Amino acid sequence: MVNVLLIDDDLTFTKIVETFLVRKGYAVEARHSLRSGIDALQEKKFDLLLLDYRLPDGNGLELISRQGDDITRIPTIVITSFNDVKTAVKTIQSGVLEYITKPVNPDELIMVIETALQKESPVHKTAPKPVHFIQGSSASAGKLYEHIALVAPTEMSVMILGESGTGKEHIARSIHDLSKKAGKPFVAIDCGVLSKELGSSELFGHVKGAFTGALTDKVGLIESADGGTVFLDEIGNLSYDVQIKLLRMLQERTIQPIGSNKLIKVDVRLITATNEDLNDSMAKGNFREDIYHRINEFKIRVPALRERGSDLELFVDHFIRLSNAELGKNVEQVSSETMEIFYQYDWPGNLRELKNVIKRMVLLTTGKVARPDVLPEEMVHALLYAPQKRSSDLKVAQENSEKELITQALEQSKYNKTKAARLLNIDRKTLYYKMERYGIS
Repeated sequence: MVNVLLIDDDLTFTKIVETFLVRKGYAVEARHSLRSGIDALQEKKFDLLLLDYRLPDGNGLELISRQGDDITRIPTIVITSFNDVKTAVKTIQSGVLEYITKPVNPDELIMVIETALQKESPVHKTAPKPVHFIQGSSASAGKLYEHIALVAPTEMSVMILGESGTGKEHIARSIHDLSKKAGKPFVAIDCGVLSKELGSSELFGHVKGAFTGALTDKVGLIESADGGTVFLDEIGNLSYDVQIKLLRMLQERTIQPIGSNKLIKVDVRLITATNEDLNDSMAKGNFREDIYHRINEFKIRVPALRERGSDLELFVDHFIRLSNAELGKNVEQVSSETMEIFYQYDWPGNLRELKNVIKRMVLLTTGKVARPDVLPEEMVHALLYAPQKRSSDLKVAQENSEKELITQALEQSKYNKTKAARLLNIDRKTLYYKMERYGIS
């Protein structure tokens, strides 16, 4: 049974949530202040923490900072009445997995809890997990996986470039799984949540008494990956002093825990990722040029979702299947109007955003076909209020060319859709969708 600690000073809300979760099979212990919550964590082991942001004797983030590393290993969800973007960003950066506002929809709460329980701390993820990911069939996807296959067997340091949400960690894990270090540890570290004060300790470890709060020796994440691969996501966020220590590790293959005179040999392959231009950071003096060249022996660019063409349909089907299994639903497809919105939308959050949109869509869909009314408003607006395209637009030209190719394939196959799909190198479902989209009968 999952043990949940609920810390909230709203007694009515607490009782409602406690009753609801108990009926769903969870064991819930409710506390109503920061101090009593800390006491509960010291008395008992919990699998999940539901935490109010504002409490009578402080805010929820103080509990996380007071408990140090231990609390970041407990999946934590912040629930609050204050819907503020800065607060949300601050909580996520502190190690919280989810941030939701009151009033809370019961089905949404259960979905968020189940998702949080499947996750690990955002700082590090060491246990191997099944990767729910598909490659895609577009030209950009083919080039991406060709590069992965080429560099994986080598010992080269790899830098992965791509927008947020494009699946950079999946690419890093794929490189590891195809390398000579497969089967050894793969340690993923989000540099964006490493504080300046504790960054060195997290990566390189420390000895007891090295600084205030260092009550025991700590093995760093790099040492824990010995023999395997270290993935540093958003490496541009590393502080300057940590960059120096990382450079020494790459040059000498040794690390030195904080407060120790002992050098520890490590054998790790380094893969890094960033969604920013490190050339700008180097020009401003925020990122060292010498370490940049060390980590950039081979560069891989992950295409944004909007650049992957018909791969979008493959990802939509894939995430529908995953969401159906997770939510116990039976959505079979999206309507042509919904798919049109998906193509029109810019997807700034890429695959991560698509996955979340699909999960929400599946949750809200009552039948077997998902329609536009279950999509977030901004996506619908992207289609309704998009400026009219000029005939010289590249996308219009590509669509006209695609329509012509489909028509030619149908004529060549004497309108045998199976043969036409084979000629076009697409599946029949995609062919039917495109015929409907372009009005081909």
